[in-house]
Amino acid sequence: MKFKSVTFINCTFQNCSFDNVTSLGTYFRSCVFIENFFFNTDIDDSKFINTETINNTFHQNKTGCQMTFDDDYSAYWVYFVNFLGTLAVLPGNIVSALLMDKIGRLTMLGGSMVLSGISCFFLWFGNSESMMIGMLCLYNGLTISAWNSLDVITVELYPTDRRATGFGFCNALCKLAAVLGNLIFGSLVGITKAIPILLASTVLVCGGLVGLRLPDTRSNVLM
Repeated sequence: MKFKSVTFINCTFQNCSFDNVTSLGTYFRSCVFIENFFFNTDIDDSKFINTETINNTFHQNKTGCQMTFDDDYSAYWVYFVNFLGTLAVLPGNIVSALLMDKIGRLTMLGGSMVLSGISCFFLWFGNSESMMIGMLCLYNGLTISAWNSLDVITVELYPTDRRATGFGFCNALCKLAAVLGNLIFGSLVGITKAIPILLASTVLVCGGLVGLRLPDTRSNVLM
């Protein structure tokens, strides 16, 4: 038997047997339990709110997080979508590896960020699950080239005696920006989807254009 998000109020349970019961989000408020038998259930003291228990027996209680999914929701689908998003990175890695020295770090950085901003803007027109997944894969495939270029530029841009410090500082700023981005976008999504999409697209395009102003490090000799 499975209960989901059920609240029992002012109920009396006497001489009952609870066998193999899962009670996700279920609570007993101001109830009375008298001489009941619980076997293989997840019912424990946390489920009882202002509830009186008298001579009850518990055997083999379930432990850990009890998860349930709606009929149209599958954990497999969640992992599959993430797998597709991760798989989309592979072509971007191959392209950046082959063209990094041919077209230059700055061209790849700026072009990848501008194209990522454009693909992010088209999320505005996503009206189906398949389209959103496709845009996710396209975005991941485009942005990875920018990340690869940025890693190479960061290493080549700093002198040898400051390279590790500079690289670490840039990565720390990236982590800070990621935290702030989640907080800002999370607060804006509930208002309208236009602001987060336009903001992300604008930042990506502007960042790509600014990145083109960095010094070209392709011919630098690392010491």
